[in-house]
Amino acid sequence: MKIEILGSGCKKCTNLAADVEQVAKHLSVDIELEKVTDMATILDYGVMSTPAIVINGVVVSSGTVPAHAEIEKLLTQASIAN
Repeated sequence: MKIEILGSGCKKCTNLAADVEQVAKHLSVDIELEKVTDMATILDYGVMSTPAIVINGVVVSSGTVPAHAEIEKLLTQASIAN
């Protein structure tokens, strides 16, 4: 599963990336995590507020740092969809 964290590289973005890695490890889900800081790429996704989570090319969260339970839900839904 490819996960992109979109953002400027701020503390929230860094924390979100770490949270996603931690939850994926807890769920035993293999992920390929990429931090995207290029504003043109972020805008190509239509994201106006960061940080954002993109799973397999689909924006699933933006403008907030979701709680671990919400990240778990997003990763589980994405796993089922694959």
